[in-house]
Amino acid sequence: MIKMIALYKHPEDKEAFDEHYFNTHSPITAKIPGLRDMKVTKMLGSPMGGEAKYYLMAEMYYDSMEAFQEAMKTDEAKASGKDVMSFAGDLVTMMIGEEIDE
Repeated sequence: MIKMIALYKHPEDKEAFDEHYFNTHSPITAKIPGLRDMKVTKMLGSPMGGEAKYYLMAEMYYDSMEAFQEAMKTDEAKASGKDVMSFAGDLVTMMIGEEIDE
C-alpha cells in the first residue's frame, strides 16, 4: 500500500478550518479514482505535554505507486490539490509513503 500523508499545522481559525476541511475538502478528495481509504487524525497533544506540532493528519491509501500516479492525473485529484492550496497552502506538508508489514 502506498499512502499520501498530509500534515497540517495549527490554523489561526480552527473552526473555519474544520468547516472547510470536513465539509468541502474531504468530499472532493473522496472522489479521487483509485483512493482505497482515507483516515483523518486530529492531534490531541504531545507525549511530553502541551500542544502537538501538527493539528491534523490525513492519510490517503492507494494500491500501488502506479495507482497513485494515475490517480494524481485525474480531474478529481487536481480539484483536491487546488482546493487544499486555496485554504491551507501555508499549513500543509505532503509526503508519500509505503506501508511496511513486518
